[in-house]
Amino acid sequence: MSGDVRLERALALYEQAVFGGDASALAEADRELDAVEADLTTRGSGRDIAAAEAGLALARGRIVHARFLEHHEEDPRELELFERAADLFRRLGDTRGEGEALFWIGCFHQVVRHDDEAAGPALRRSHELAAGAGDKLTMSYALRHLGIADHKAGRLEAARERLEESVRLRRELGFHPGVAANLVGLAYIAAAEGRRDDALRLLDEAAVLAETSGALGIARHVEQARTNL
Repeated sequence: MSGDVRLERALALYEQAVFGGDASALAEADRELDAVEADLTTRGSGRDIAAAEAGLALARGRIVHARFLEHHEEDPRELELFERAADLFRRLGDTRGEGEALFWIGCFHQVVRHDDEAAGPALRRSHELAAGAGDKLTMSYALRHLGIADHKAGRLEAARERLEESVRLRRELGFHPGVAANLVGLAYIAAAEGRRDDALRLLDEAAVLAETSGALGIARHVEQARTNL
């Protein structure tokens, strides 16, 4: 069940909400995950069930996080779900899954609670585990958020290097909405470094990628950045 197509659909619906700007996708994601959970209650125990429970907790946590991005109200279940996923993956020896769950723990502390200090260890360990597992997508997420922390702390060169590496990984994966999101971050860094022309060029590329990939949510961030810069 850890490879359940319903978990994959829930992930696609999460991305539709966060990158595509379609919050209505979250209700459908809930229904997919409810069906997975219902199946779990009818089965026994064992490694496969533990893996399914870990995947379900991770997926549930993502949907809760997407709702935070929509309403900006903390839900205490979010951290609990990600910590449960990380613990289950750790017990299973699944370093790829653990690395992904640790990223989300770090993301929770940074995005929901605005605590970069608390986020740092989880994000760094996430990157380490993801690199060992060859999980370029999670690596790109960890690097992005470590770069955000560097930017907020005024470490512009470190922030730029981390976001540029995240962009490189996302280009390799063909993750165009994610590339666009990072280009917006790089534009803010360029502006802070006094490179306004570079900032505008980065936003132009981000706008094209957001439009061609249907990432309407990112397109809004691009236009907000143009206004701010």
